[in-house]
Amino acid sequence: MYIFFTLIILLLFGINLYMRLPVFGKAPDKEEQEKFSKLPNFKNGVFLNIHKTEMMVDRKEMYKVMLKFFFGKKPHLKPTQNIPTCKSDLLQLPLNEDVLVWFGHSSYFMQLQGKRFLIDPVFNTYASPFPRINQSFKGTNIFSVSDMPEIDYLLITHDHYDHLDYKTVKALKSKTKKVICGLGVGSHFRHWGFEPTHIIEINWNDTFVVDEQLSIHATPARHFSGRSTQRNNTLWLSFLVQTPDFKIFFGGDGGYDTHFKEIGERFGVIDMAVLENGQYNLAWRNIHSLPDEVLQEAIDLKTKRFLPGHSAKYALSIHPWDEPLNRITELNEKVQIPLITPMIGELIYLRNEQQQFKEWWREI
Repeated sequence: MYIFFTLIILLLFGINLYMRLPVFGKAPDKEEQEKFSKLPNFKNGVFLNIHKTEMMVDRKEMYKVMLKFFFGKKPHLKPTQNIPTCKSDLLQLPLNEDVLVWFGHSSYFMQLQGKRFLIDPVFNTYASPFPRINQSFKGTNIFSVSDMPEIDYLLITHDHYDHLDYKTVKALKSKTKKVICGLGVGSHFRHWGFEPTHIIEINWNDTFVVDEQLSIHATPARHFSGRSTQRNNTLWLSFLVQTPDFKIFFGGDGGYDTHFKEIGERFGVIDMAVLENGQYNLAWRNIHSLPDEVLQEAIDLKTKRFLPGHSAKYALSIHPWDEPLNRITELNEKVQIPLITPMIGELIYLRNEQQQFKEWWREI
């Protein structure tokens, strides 16, 4: 019995030490939380969604899903071949080219109005604080920080590991002029050595005005946050980047709710929407949209065309790896909103609404 309790104590001590590693970041302090307490979307120490959101719709189903994820058969969960890619040279890209590049999952590079953006960059083989967990698909992790030019704005939708990667952002520090993130997320960046004056934390419906030609709007999302045992102590959000003649929406992660229609009504027709479409399950549909809901989001946003992301790099659910792209393509046949389905690294020309893309995933 003595040996058993000694082992338990040593295990707990080891876990405590591990959780102090910088990869876990740092939660907002009491002073920050006191400022948040005056906000309508913060209550009892946590941020809230617009409407009550149970993370798990059906807990029994959740347990079944997790058992299947770890021990069951998962046909076609990962591709059997390398994902096809196109490694564009971003260092040589003329700054007057308005383009978007998808790095797989939910990471993007964008040039717009003479500014360079990175959105939720993860240049890491593992989307996890633990070794060998959530490994990227073969052939997908082809970009690194060394491939990036100087970045004007690093946009972070929330602090989960598949959107905010410690190794990536640490390596980006010398290349990044400004970080724009949700309330509380700046605490991680300050802990990692970023200059506080370079970090801009914003709430839903706030706007950061770059100049008269460019604005970055923080818009709501329906999700959750947290990098350790504490949840929802930082804010999750989506972004709408606007110029006088172009609007692009980055949805981050989240379930379907009324905010998509409200954003569409507030901003009018959106030129392009980047929407989460993958790693979903009925058990957690409140916080990760199903493909039919993704299509409704595109309709609500009044977008001219949309890119379905959050797939093709990590398996965080139990659906076949190519199901999200197959389902959204099939569902969209009735609605016919132009789909943007690039290969990882392919240049998407923001001003070219006629640009065509291959259904590359069907070749694997």
